[in-house]
Amino acid sequence: MSSSLTLCECFARDGLQHEVKQLPTATKLDLLGSFARAGFRRIEATSYANPARVPGFADASDLLAALPRQPGRWYKATCPNPHAVKRALADQQAGHGAEELSFLISATEAHTQRNLRTSREGQWQRVTEMARMAEGRFRLVGVISMALGCPFEGKVDPGAVIADAARLADLGCELVTIGDTIGSGCPSTVRHLFGRLLGEVPTITPVAHFHDTRGTGIVNCMAALEAGATHFDSAMGGVGGHPTQIAYGAGDTGNVATEDLVTLFEAEGLPHGIDLDRMMRASAACEAALGRQLHSRIARTDLWRVRDEQAGKEIV
Repeated sequence: MSSSLTLCECFARDGLQHEVKQLPTATKLDLLGSFARAGFRRIEATSYANPARVPGFADASDLLAALPRQPGRWYKATCPNPHAVKRALADQQAGHGAEELSFLISATEAHTQRNLRTSREGQWQRVTEMARMAEGRFRLVGVISMALGCPFEGKVDPGAVIADAARLADLGCELVTIGDTIGSGCPSTVRHLFGRLLGEVPTITPVAHFHDTRGTGIVNCMAALEAGATHFDSAMGGVGGHPTQIAYGAGDTGNVATEDLVTLFEAEGLPHGIDLDRMMRASAACEAALGRQLHSRIARTDLWRVRDEQAGKEIV
């Protein structure tokens, strides 16, 4: 592989949505700064979710206003509805908006009705309006959840996911995130789906976003890589997945752990652009912020040790 892989660090949004503990804005900024220093070119920073329903992201505008900017780095914000896009546009006009906006589609009707409280056609109408509002002002990211299996409908037809990806491409989405929301994918299904996406929807870049519910997240990333994928989502410590109030999320619903995925890419000699020492400093900072040991395997080994410069002691 000659091109560098691109990892999007999702701790600050997809990770924190799963947490009961709400982090102060200053702590989030410190963590986001540590991700940037580690070399992540894409960082999921926040969500424009309704503050009354998701208070953990009530500081979205303040957070984006305080983030240091650098050419070649893209901060992403999730937009669940047209009002969220209006907020994103207002922040952009004020000079401190996100560079990317992500819009969600579910691959199945049953999940759409339970999770988004509308029909698939109703959600498509909403996303179409959102894309029209944001057109030309942001890099747009379409997100297809339940792309590799649904807790209500079971197996998902890859052809239906291809059709959704093509529809998102028509709306102007440059990136389309393929979400294995319940961790039901396996290497063969991942290779098949990503191979078709790359061959049949060449105008988009598919992003591998896998949850590690069944312990297959990293092997599925490698399967996507083998099919030609270059973009991956992950979260420090393997946190996140979906909000804690979602009832169907049995087991460990978290994302692939960034530390483990990057270390594997490094061992394989794949170009990823991440500073490993700074990544592990960020990993330790995430554990300190949440006050508990997280799910990264590599963080528990003696292969990495980072020094807390202020305390003058080693943190494994």
